[in-house]
Amino acid sequence: MSVDGVLSGVRVLEVAAWTFVPSAGAVLAEWGAEVIKVEPIDGGDPQRGLVTMGIVDDGGGSVNYMIEIPNRGKKSIGVDLRTEGGREVIRELVTSCDVFLTSYLPSRRKRLGIDVDDIRAVNPNIVYVRGSGHGPKGSDADKPGYDGVSYWSRGGIATVLTEDGDELVRSRPAFGDLLGGMTIAGGIAAALYKRATTGKGSLVDVSLLGLAAWNLSPDVAVSQIHGGGAIPKYGHADAPNPLVNNYRTKDDRHVTLMMLQLDKFFPETMRAIGLPELIDDPRFADTASRFENRAAMIELMDEAFAQRTLAEWRETLVHVSGAWGVVQTPAEVCDDPAATANGYIAHTTTMNGVPYALPTNPVQFDEQAVVPPGAPEHGQHTEELLMDAGMDWDTIMRYKESGAVL
Repeated sequence: MSVDGVLSGVRVLEVAAWTFVPSAGAVLAEWGAEVIKVEPIDGGDPQRGLVTMGIVDDGGGSVNYMIEIPNRGKKSIGVDLRTEGGREVIRELVTSCDVFLTSYLPSRRKRLGIDVDDIRAVNPNIVYVRGSGHGPKGSDADKPGYDGVSYWSRGGIATVLTEDGDELVRSRPAFGDLLGGMTIAGGIAAALYKRATTGKGSLVDVSLLGLAAWNLSPDVAVSQIHGGGAIPKYGHADAPNPLVNNYRTKDDRHVTLMMLQLDKFFPETMRAIGLPELIDDPRFADTASRFENRAAMIELMDEAFAQRTLAEWRETLVHVSGAWGVVQTPAEVCDDPAATANGYIAHTTTMNGVPYALPTNPVQFDEQAVVPPGAPEHGQHTEELLMDAGMDWDTIMRYKESGAVL
C-alpha cells in the first residue's frame, strides 16, 4: 500500500486474470486502495500455474514473479462464480465497493451474472471497469486477446520495430499489459473524481488494441498522411541526426545520444568526444551540410567512441549538457543511481517471507516511494473478507461446504 494512501478508503473488487487488468489493481493498491482479488476456487488465477508448466522460471520455487508483479498488495478470495452461492458472495462484496474491475469477456460476464447491469443492480453508482483485447464494440468485442496478439501484433508494434527482412521482433513478457494497467488505473482515478463530484459512477473501457494505437500515434498519423506509408526508417550509419544515435564503446557497450537540436549541441559534443576539429570542418558548417555529410560524421564518431570503455565515457560525458545515457541490462537498472535514489525498485518479500525486488509503479505522490507487500496466496483472505462483509461463521461454512467459496 502507498505510504500516503491517496486512494485510502477506496475499495476495489477485481474479477480478472493474467496481467493486463490485474496490474491496474496492483497500481491502485500501491496508491492506497483496498483491492480484493476474486479467484476461481480451482487453481486460482491461471497465471499461478505458469511455474508448474515451466513457462515462468521462479528461481527454484520461491518467487512466481508473474503473480507478484500484477497482484502485489491485494487480498485474495476464492469464489466459484458458476454457483449461485458464489454469485451471492460477489453481490454481497459489491455493496461495499467503489470499483468493479474485470477482464472477463462479455459472454462470460453475462453467463456468470457479473455484467454491468448485474453489478449496478446491487450498487448503482459503482465505477465499472472493463479491460479487453479489442474494445467493447464491433465483431471482435468477445474475441480473446493478450498483449502479444492484440497489442504487439494486431496493434502494429511488431511491424514498426522489426527491421525489413528480419524475423519479427518478439514482445517482452507483459509489455503491453503493464502499460495498459497504468492506463486503466488512470481512468479509474478520473472516474472516481467524477463520482465524487457528481455522484455518478462511470463505465470505463481500455483495450490493448486501443493502447497500441495510442502508443503508435506518430506512425499511425503518418500512415494516413502519406497514403499508407510509414515514418522512414534509418539505420545507424545514415541517421538523420548523428547526435541522435547509439555508439559502440571499446568494451562492446553502447552510449545513446539524444540531442534533438543538432546545431545547439554540436560544438560542445564534438569537443567532449575528442573531435574539436569537426566544428570548423566545412563539411559540417551548417544544418544542411551536416545532414548531407552525416554518414561521414557518424563514421568519425564511431571511431571516437570505440577508443574508450563505457566507464571512461561516463566520466567524459558527465558535464555534457545534452541528453545522453548508456544502454543497460535489466539487472543494471536495479542498481542505477537514479532508480535507487527515487525508490523505483522496491525490496520486499512474498507472503511467505522470501525476499525479492520488483519495480514499483512509476507514479509517486509527495515524493514518497512505495514498498508493496507481496501478492496474496490463493484464497488467503476468504474467511476474513466474508466476516468483514458481516457473515457469521455458520454462513461461511455453508458456502464452503457447498463449494461456493474456497
